[in-house]
Amino acid sequence: MSRRRGRIVAGAAGFALLAACAAAPQAPVPESAAATPPVQVAQQPLPVTPVPVPQVVIVQSPPRTPEPQQAPAPPVNEEEQLALALLVDLQRYAVESGDDLKREIAAANLALTRTRSDANRIRLAMLLTLPTAGAPDDPRALSLLEPIVGRSGNASPLKQIAALLYAQITERLRSVREEQRRTAAAQEKLDALRAVERSLLLERSRNAGGGGAGGGGGTGR
Repeated sequence: MSRRRGRIVAGAAGFALLAACAAAPQAPVPESAAATPPVQVAQQPLPVTPVPVPQVVIVQSPPRTPEPQQAPAPPVNEEEQLALALLVDLQRYAVESGDDLKREIAAANLALTRTRSDANRIRLAMLLTLPTAGAPDDPRALSLLEPIVGRSGNASPLKQIAALLYAQITERLRSVREEQRRTAAAQEKLDALRAVERSLLLERSRNAGGGGAGGGGGTGR
């Protein structure tokens, strides 16, 4: 019973407190507070991150190097031209017929008679060594080349051709002489064998004749 009364008293007291709070007048707002302007807050700019700018690389083409100029060909002297002409003629002679070579020999003889130059000597010597032109005249060819080969001084193109031709003719003559020597030796052996054979036949015939005569005499006795 006492607990119920306490609850009733407490509820009445709380109700009275709420009523007093509702009836209390509000405090007036001071004029200074009403006249105060609103405070403006300064806006801070947002931080801007700089965008990296790529580095521009300017590529320059390398300077063009001037093309090397070709050095002018050295001039060909007259003797080199004559040597080249002789080599060309030698190639032509190798395929020509016998009649053509005979005409070439006649023309070369006439040219040498008019001008006894080294080129004319070598040309005629070459023609004289070709077997298709007839019997080679190696001794005359050597006599034509000897003044050029035996000349002292630097080896000029014409002298080189003459020396090569001279060596070939000399080697061919040596081979011919060696072949002739072997042929002569073989012929001597053959002649000696034939002489022995003839002597044997003669001796046999003598022996055969003497034996017949002796036999005939015995029969007669």
